[in-house]
Amino acid sequence: MIVAEGLTKRFGDTAAVSDVSFTVQPGKVTGFLGPNGAGKSTTMRMIVGLDRPTAGHVTVNGAPYRTSRAPLTEVGVLLDAKAVHTGRSARSHLRAIAATHGLPKSRVDEVIDLTGIGSVARRRAGKFSLGMGQRLGIAAALLGDPQTLILDEPVNGLDPEGVRWVRQFVRYQAAQGRTVLLSSHLMSEMSLTADHVIVLGRGRVLADAPLDELVAAWTATTVLVRTPRPSELVEALSTAGVTVTTPETGVLHVEGVTAAAIGDTAAAAGIPLHELTPTAGSLEDAYLALTGDAVEYRTADVTDPHQEQS
Repeated sequence: MIVAEGLTKRFGDTAAVSDVSFTVQPGKVTGFLGPNGAGKSTTMRMIVGLDRPTAGHVTVNGAPYRTSRAPLTEVGVLLDAKAVHTGRSARSHLRAIAATHGLPKSRVDEVIDLTGIGSVARRRAGKFSLGMGQRLGIAAALLGDPQTLILDEPVNGLDPEGVRWVRQFVRYQAAQGRTVLLSSHLMSEMSLTADHVIVLGRGRVLADAPLDELVAAWTATTVLVRTPRPSELVEALSTAGVTVTTPETGVLHVEGVTAAAIGDTAAAAGIPLHELTPTAGSLEDAYLALTGDAVEYRTADVTDPHQEQS
């Protein structure tokens, strides 16, 4: 379990993290989300003692990480996959790390096989692709068979097979009772992987909730309706709290009422329906709604990707 209480980190006059408190529970995959510059990396660095908090504290399994006698067996960390001697082979890199904790060479072979880098294990790490570098970083995090995993963007650069492997792997680790904190900008992948979500924005906690609850709280269900008599249905649905938009002829997007209620209303008015499809909001929708005011680096809206810049 990871417990952060009042974590604050200042760099001069800049507050990278401000009074952040949360608990990452074992047995769940906890997604750690936020825009660039939100303070995620700084927070993860404070968890493992690479940055010292200006205020507050954080513990891993009841104690500060820096006090662990065998930290590699307590926490497996992937913060920077490029943090490797580029002249060493993958196997040599892992053996050097294992030696610091008295881990056997057989464990190195196990994580090499587990992460699928056996065919390049004797190749210099500096020659690795981005995806293979990520796999090597994950292998290093797994060396001590830790009870806690902290992975920052582990699927960055991986092919679809690798992305699916990471998803299945972290979910298996959580199912075995381990604590898993997973940072990613891929909302679609996080929605398939995480059980719980913590969202940071401008160094503060914006949300800390089960994924389903977060999506339900920050999105609305839209019902797509196709009917040859849209204006009549719009009039029949004109009650308080119902919003109807018409993206194209014969198509309605309805919010604020269930599909069943729309069907009942149409049936009572004798209005035929050709389609009635409810579409729940996504994690991406919830994330964008939640962090809309906390984005530090904002791009211009693009209405036409082919429109020339004037």
